[in-house]
Amino acid sequence: MKPKEQHREVRRVRCQSGQIALNGKPTAECAIMDISKRGAKIVPDGTCMIPSRFELAFAHGERKPCEVVWRRGRMLGVKFIR
Repeated sequence: MKPKEQHREVRRVRCQSGQIALNGKPTAECAIMDISKRGAKIVPDGTCMIPSRFELAFAHGERKPCEVVWRRGRMLGVKFIR
């Protein structure tokens, strides 16, 4: 049986600011390093603990519910859910 090929989704490099929101309220600023249709790589500002699920709020007003899929130092990889 041949292993399933995985194609990495196209990610667009951004360096824009966003906010991590819990229960509809912003709790931390973050830098959005890159983004795709299914997820993003972000770096939260400060030292606050980021939960497994939160909303990522973009500067233009859009919000996307997220789930953390990996953590490397302060950097987080998130997938968009729903």
